[in-house]
Amino acid sequence: MERCLFIHGFTGGIFEIEPLSEYLEQHHCLTRTFTLEGHTGRRADMLRANREDWYRQAGKELEELAENRYGVHVIGFSMGALIASFLAARHKAVVKSLTLLAAPVFPLNPAEIIKTLGSLTMLKNYVSKFGSTPVHANREFGRIVRESFDLYPQIEAPTLIVQGKKDHLVKTKSAAYLQQHIGSPVKEVLLIERSGHMLCYCEEKDKVMGEVLQFICGAS
Repeated sequence: MERCLFIHGFTGGIFEIEPLSEYLEQHHCLTRTFTLEGHTGRRADMLRANREDWYRQAGKELEELAENRYGVHVIGFSMGALIASFLAARHKAVVKSLTLLAAPVFPLNPAEIIKTLGSLTMLKNYVSKFGSTPVHANREFGRIVRESFDLYPQIEAPTLIVQGKKDHLVKTKSAAYLQQHIGSPVKEVLLIERSGHMLCYCEEKDKVMGEVLQFICGAS
């Protein structure tokens, strides 16, 4: 039974990757999800959390799932993809494969996001999120983005890079950058034509989930 660790995104939660987690469970994988510290929806909790907490927490979850002898497939969404990259670079003996969903190598800034949002409802949601997230937390996210550039060449595990072409939070060129700079000799890129940022909920989600399962089985 393949073991899979999921890591959700910044200001998000388990719901972001839950459809894929459940799909892999249905196909005889043992999956593990967890909520990053501070991601309770309460501003005060986010104020107390930082990137070192997130790295440490993810590492602990990885070790517990591995039980010192099993390889683990690590799957990260958005900021979780960057934390997954950290695990792949720091725990090479444990990480069996790496799947990066909408990795924000080159995130869009708020002004660019507003230009790409398709509806007033989406615009209101993002304005609300930006307004309620502490400046401290946004800075921690930015530091993770910057620190990750040094990690990509250190990754040796087979890597699947999935990017939506209509992603309004991540520049599409992020996928090409990862393909070029990740150190693993085994890299695959999957561009989803009709997907925005939420790959597990897009029109082509069945394709995304099927390709992730196939990749994991091939890396086993």
